[in-house]
Amino acid sequence: MSAQDLPLELRRALSTVARVPRLLVASDYDGTLAPIVSDPAKAFPHRESVSALRALAGLTGTTAAVISGRALRDLAALSRLPVEVQLIGSHGSEFDVGFVHAIDNDAKQLLQEVQTALTQIAAENPGVTVEMKPASVALHVRNASPEIGHRALTSVRQGPAAWFGVQVTEGKAVIELAVVQTDKGTALDTIRHQAAASAAVFFGDDVTDEKAFRVLSGPDLGIKVGDGESQAKYRVDSTEAVSCALAYLLEERRTWLAGASAPRIERLTMLASPRSVALLTPDATVTWFCHPEPDSAAVFAHLLGGPQAGHFTIEPERPGLPLSQRYIDSTMTVETRWAKLQVVDYLPHDVPATRTDLTRVITGDAKAVVTFAPRPEFGQVPVSIEATENGLRVLGTNDPTVLRSPGLTWEIISDGTHDSARAVVDPSKGPIVLEMRCGTSDLKPAKTDELERRRAAENYWLQWASTLTLPQLKPDLMKRSALTLRGLVHAPSGSILAAATTSLPEDIGGVRNWDYRYCWLRDASLTAQALVSLGSLEEAEQFLGWVHRVLETLPGPERLHPLYTLYGETLPPEAVIDQLPGYAGSRPVRVGNAANMQVQLDVFGPIVDLIATLAHAREVKGITDPAQALPDADWELVRAMVSAVQRRWQEPDHGIWEIRGNPRHHVYSKVMGWLTVDRALTLARKFGREIDPAWATLRDTIADEVKAKGWNDEVQSYTAAYDGTDLDAATLHIGLSGLIDPSDPRFAATVVATEAELRSGSTVYRYHHDDGLPGGEGGFHLCAAWLVEAYLLIGKRSDAEALFAQLVDVAGPTGLLSEEYDPVAERSLGNHPQAYSHLGLLRCAQLLGQPVEALV
Repeated sequence: MSAQDLPLELRRALSTVARVPRLLVASDYDGTLAPIVSDPAKAFPHRESVSALRALAGLTGTTAAVISGRALRDLAALSRLPVEVQLIGSHGSEFDVGFVHAIDNDAKQLLQEVQTALTQIAAENPGVTVEMKPASVALHVRNASPEIGHRALTSVRQGPAAWFGVQVTEGKAVIELAVVQTDKGTALDTIRHQAAASAAVFFGDDVTDEKAFRVLSGPDLGIKVGDGESQAKYRVDSTEAVSCALAYLLEERRTWLAGASAPRIERLTMLASPRSVALLTPDATVTWFCHPEPDSAAVFAHLLGGPQAGHFTIEPERPGLPLSQRYIDSTMTVETRWAKLQVVDYLPHDVPATRTDLTRVITGDAKAVVTFAPRPEFGQVPVSIEATENGLRVLGTNDPTVLRSPGLTWEIISDGTHDSARAVVDPSKGPIVLEMRCGTSDLKPAKTDELERRRAAENYWLQWASTLTLPQLKPDLMKRSALTLRGLVHAPSGSILAAATTSLPEDIGGVRNWDYRYCWLRDASLTAQALVSLGSLEEAEQFLGWVHRVLETLPGPERLHPLYTLYGETLPPEAVIDQLPGYAGSRPVRVGNAANMQVQLDVFGPIVDLIATLAHAREVKGITDPAQALPDADWELVRAMVSAVQRRWQEPDHGIWEIRGNPRHHVYSKVMGWLTVDRALTLARKFGREIDPAWATLRDTIADEVKAKGWNDEVQSYTAAYDGTDLDAATLHIGLSGLIDPSDPRFAATVVATEAELRSGSTVYRYHHDDGLPGGEGGFHLCAAWLVEAYLLIGKRSDAEALFAQLVDVAGPTGLLSEEYDPVAERSLGNHPQAYSHLGLLRCAQLLGQPVEALV
């Protein structure tokens, strides 16, 4: 038989329970894994059941067990199950072969008396047999005539079964007398506790299995084999059906743990509004969407958990791959096209601050299937969907959500926990407009029509892009990078996201999965600086205002955390969403980031460098008054950052890469301390600001120490930290920042060493030393951009051009870059899209477009 022969409701239940974080799969043996036969010594299990249990036991977060009435030694010999599958014998009284030694002398004496009595009864009744176990004796009547069997069982019930200290368990044609308190329900609870199982599945056929069915609750699943009354909710008719159910459960769980056909990261496309982001797959599935803020819980987490984690899908009724997906030029509107169908997606801008909206417009001549499956709070809150005349209402959450879709007929489908809605639509008679509104229960028409709202959203991006001064190299790709950076700006707060997602892996299937939906001081400063270099100053000014507000909450600037929430609050503790299997099985899925509590002493440098770049840009725009080019508020920030460096630059820290180990004296952090003071001195001199005379001495002191302690003769390079020989791409900043002259032979040697040690084809790794985490990672696009700049500084322009061309080639089809790249598998890794990667790409294009003499 096949899985399709199983009852539909059972298949749905198995699919649901397969998606719990830690699963216990347990089964009886005789009549469940093995058919009932006249000779108990020949009750061999179905090969398919054995294979499925073995495979289940080998999956992450999965425990498999067999709980049988047989003696453990006999069960092990007969079942031939592998050691990965836990065996429990004698109805739960035997958890290991040596259990018999654990019963006391009184119990042993009673056991001997029970054996003598049952042996006597068997001798008087032909066909009746006795089975000895370490803590019990069973009398079998299966091979006796019905009259003789009945007489033997009555003799047991009226005799030894009534003795004090004897526990009686009756099954089909068997009665068992135990001298210890035990049953399958207690055994199941014991294994559940040991495995910390989130849910249990139990298969059984006998009346003795009812005690196991009785302890099941919540998401647990009980499956009865055969006829008869039972407390199990589901039923199959044969041991062959058990094999089929186990195989189906195995496939569902394996698929869930593996991430269920996760779309390639580089092929994901970002939608954005001034305060929201969302991600689309190449076939127009909304795979990532958070509400009310980008760093809030996900409503659609399909990206990290497949369809069960929430999605919003539009596809042709006649299946087929899309022909293309592209951005409407100079906007964040995305168009996905099939032969006779088109979907346009965008995030409207004209919505209240409490709402997050998504508009989807379907046009064409072919019917489409729409599936709306919201799963608020990462799917941790059960939801139901109610269809109304004007659309759908999502019920069961504190924050209301609706989908305005007037005129559509929806089918509501439940998986037992969550509802989904499905509709077949025909856009040949006119566009189908779907408006999802999170944070409201309003299903009324918008005040303006869809075309006007779309035009307003697109004009926001078009007008901004028209003001930019873009590099001449790859201008379309550079404009897309600029728009991506702008899309990561959170306009209501002034903060800037490091990336749009959490937990996209640095190593497929590994644990290096981090939450980047926050505002890092370093990343945000570099992003704002990149936008300033393109001629857009507003983002930098808003971000510096955000930094001021953060500083107001601290006792001093030296106590700045590396990152904050989008509204400048301290992050909650890093947590794990166990319910999600992760992208392509990469677990755990994390929310929050423990780097928040690290010491990262480089953060002051990028802030001051941003202020310096901004002051220069204001001059270029014609602001000649020094007090306007460098306002008091900006200079106050500069002084605060220098003060922080003065207090802390000599301390070790966790560095730019947030390594979760002991702090070190990282060269990059020291260089950023130097840069903080150097740029402050330059600003003071240029704009007539007063300084502390000790600043110049501090700058020189830091430089002298870095030059002396950062260089390592053994590896002929500046190293990651003072105390080792390991290299780090970030150390290239010793020359990129100007701390040493690019013509210094030691800088050229560092570039050569970095290339030899850390470059691999089109990418550059951050480092190769052991960082205390299992698994590996890809190369960093930002590190490749640094090496491009370093090549230019030491006169290797052809190498810089070649690496830049490779960096361009790994961008996704809509022009987006994730954090990392795997040059072996030739695929992107890490959170997406990543601000670091796009600002690095822009920097390379700008530098390669300048004359050689302008670089030094």
